[in-house]
Amino acid sequence: MKHLWAPWRISYILGPKPDACVFCLPQHTDEDEERLVLHRGKRCFVIMNKFPYNNGHIMVCPYEHVMDLAALDAETSHEMMDYLQFCTTVLKKHFHCEGINIGLNLGQAAGAGIREHLHFHLVPRWNGDSSFMAIMDDVRTMPDNLTNTYAALRPYFASAPTKC
Repeated sequence: MKHLWAPWRISYILGPKPDACVFCLPQHTDEDEERLVLHRGKRCFVIMNKFPYNNGHIMVCPYEHVMDLAALDAETSHEMMDYLQFCTTVLKKHFHCEGINIGLNLGQAAGAGIREHLHFHLVPRWNGDSSFMAIMDDVRTMPDNLTNTYAALRPYFASAPTKC
């Protein structure tokens, strides 16, 4: 039997599950660091994934609690695309990644873990980052923790305009 230790997950496994949507943010910003919110725009925001696929895994989400891409108004759709572009620049600048996976999973059948509130994923990638571990045992390694990554990425968003 093989073991891969991921002690940060125990708080999620044993902790209370929120009754409310994790992507529906309060108006105040008091919880932004705890929630890993990197930036708030006019119609959408940028947040880190608490259970990332790779270091620097961030998401762009609309404030509106909507699960259908076609339900977004044009202004929100455009702002989300602006932030996707801005975020790719930030990830390339900070992580020197060689590629970025950008995706939207609509519905549970498509792999959405939180299907009720759509969100785009941005996952930095490097040539060979999967290495033998993902191929042999479907295992990934994370070279840095969330708090370090949050502290490193947050300053990039301090100067971001309200709307990119």
